[in-house]
Amino acid sequence: AAADPVSVLPGSLGGGSWCNEHDAIHERLDIIEEKVIKTVEHLESEVKSLLNIINETTSNIPIAPGTPLIDILDGKY
Repeated sequence: AAADPVSVLPGSLGGGSWCNEHDAIHERLDIIEEKVIKTVEHLESEVKSLLNIINETTSNIPIAPGTPLIDILDGKY
């Protein structure tokens, strides 16, 4: 009867342990999720800042007419 999940009622001694473990896992996942969100936000901010710096730095470079532009993101550089 102890192995029968129907015989273990919610809140009884048999079911409390797994419920506590389940809650603890969810608390850890919530903490991890919050850290991941904060990290992504920080990285987005850093990337925007770097792109602004690159844009400001390269906007003053004169390009001669007819010079072919190179796409550094196409994987052929």
